[in-house]
Amino acid sequence: MNPQVDRFLLEGCMRCPKGATPACKVHRWTAILEKLRQFLLETDLVEDRKWGMPTYTLNGKNVIMLGVFNESCVLSFLKGILIEDPEGLLEFPGPSSQQAKVLRFTGIEQVDPWEKSIQNFIQQAIDIEKKGKKVDTPRQTGLEIPEELTQKFEEQEGLEKAFFALTPGRQRGYLLHFTGAKQSATRLSRIEKLIPKILEGKGMLD
Repeated sequence: MNPQVDRFLLEGCMRCPKGATPACKVHRWTAILEKLRQFLLETDLVEDRKWGMPTYTLNGKNVIMLGVFNESCVLSFLKGILIEDPEGLLEFPGPSSQQAKVLRFTGIEQVDPWEKSIQNFIQQAIDIEKKGKKVDTPRQTGLEIPEELTQKFEEQEGLEKAFFALTPGRQRGYLLHFTGAKQSATRLSRIEKLIPKILEGKGMLD
């Protein structure tokens, strides 16, 4: 157990003024998040907290994250497109998503019926990472989407759609700027500062 995740469950991500108050949306989903966390703690994954959210890693690679929204919480598989899902329980977090898939929860009553599927998805995600499988997602920009931007796509409604509605040149400009930072915290800061321009459909220099 990571004490930072304990703190997340008590206070929230602390990235908005509602953190550590009864209005924090994390509190709506605590029961579900605690059950999902228990499933994850029973695996080989290492519990961490990145971008304010519970993150589960294998050999330093991000594999699974827990996410919260106003109307739901999610178990996010960063290479979810590679997971076998015959029942169709997983969904793309956004219309332009090509890698991550999420299992979305709107009530605690979903957890028990889905328990076997949840554990199966988690194990598949671990096996995919252990085998070093890659997701082949060619982009017009020819540049990789940084994990920090992928996470923001999941957190902020409309951001992913707005980003991929930009011209390839504008996308490339943003990606070069974001990935030019060596530290994750710096990449995240650059992304957060430019989100308003992306949502307005503007390029970096517009």
